[in-house]
Amino acid sequence: MTGSTLTPDETAQRCARVLAEVQRAVVGHRRALELVMTGILAGGHILLEDLPGLGKTLIARSFARVLGLDFARIQFTPDLLPSDVVGAPLYDQRSAEMVFRPGPVFTQLLLADEINRTPPKTQAALLEAMGEGQVSVDGQTRLLPQPFIVLATDNPIEYEGTYELPEAQLDRFLMRLRLGYLTSGDETDMLRRRVARAREQVELNAVTGPDGVLAMRESLEQVEITPDLLDYIVAIIRATRSDAQVQVGASPRGGLALVQLARGQALLNKRDYVIPDDIKQVAVPALAHRVTLRPELWVRQVSSDDVVAKLLAAVPTPKTDPTTRADRGPDPAVNS
Repeated sequence: MTGSTLTPDETAQRCARVLAEVQRAVVGHRRALELVMTGILAGGHILLEDLPGLGKTLIARSFARVLGLDFARIQFTPDLLPSDVVGAPLYDQRSAEMVFRPGPVFTQLLLADEINRTPPKTQAALLEAMGEGQVSVDGQTRLLPQPFIVLATDNPIEYEGTYELPEAQLDRFLMRLRLGYLTSGDETDMLRRRVARAREQVELNAVTGPDGVLAMRESLEQVEITPDLLDYIVAIIRATRSDAQVQVGASPRGGLALVQLARGQALLNKRDYVIPDDIKQVAVPALAHRVTLRPELWVRQVSSDDVVAKLLAAVPTPKTDPTTRADRGPDPAVNS
């Protein structure tokens, strides 16, 4: 418990301040930043999958600074051991006792950089931490600081020594995002800002702290989602399991992710209730990494993002009319 409560409107205002401050350092990628903020609100972990040099590390550092969270970075390499991630007991000569040395996972926002460059055994060291918020070492269970957020980066280029994330670990990530290159205007703006400030780093200010982030997460439970929208989410999930192009569909965890991410999207849109468009805006980031396509689609260069987007267009949209809710007022415009 945080000892303080926030209304959805207060959380929406705080999110706007967080995003504005982060954008002082991160040029462009507005939609990706909104999705990262939504994932943090929803209490999940985020996989940033894209080419090197597109700002993934900067995004992680910036959110940690602006949210007032402790930050640690692990550079995953082929020789990294599980104990390098979670820690290990060491012998203390002064006390003649075994003392636990915490690993870098004992932080609040962890950047797992190039997570696909380390073997599965080390990747799996994060599974318990991501799923349960704790680690078990030498027969003892130790809780991690709260909130605990993993922002992992995954280099999609096939280099020797890379290890594809197993399905079980991919499913632990609430969403997967791809940044893409900046527009020419944003890239020029990035260079202009660097020249104007005459230094490498941008000094960002903390908008909130750990207790504030937990309170923001708690306020998400006040965002209403109606039974017809829950049926809509189930229909989307089941569509991924029955499509001929999909070998393994989304798990029930995908439905839970869609519920919380849609609530977060509604909150960013300054509403305390979900509409179908909120679900549509987060469906691909929430589900594409949870489906396994048939092998022959790789040859045809069909991506899971394309398949989920196609399924989303085929599932009938509920006739939810927010204007019938007189106590809520008119529905503001939703970003496309």
